[in-house]
Amino acid sequence: MSDADQIALLRKRLTRMIAVVAVCALVAAGAIVGYLSFHIAWMGALFAVATLTGFGAQIWLVVSFARARPWG
Repeated sequence: MSDADQIALLRKRLTRMIAVVAVCALVAAGAIVGYLSFHIAWMGALFAVATLTGFGAQIWLVVSFARARPWG
């Protein structure tokens, strides 16, 4: 795989990660409002899952950067 192909693949992964983190942030914000304002207990777990999924997407991106190594 050429460097240009690797960079294109990493850009696609970056876009996916941004989309996943944006969705997770919206879900987490809604869950925390539901949990604290409306006292819906299961939304606490939804907040935790959304937060962990967002962090997982970021870790996935960092690992993919480390594996690709387009700089060397």
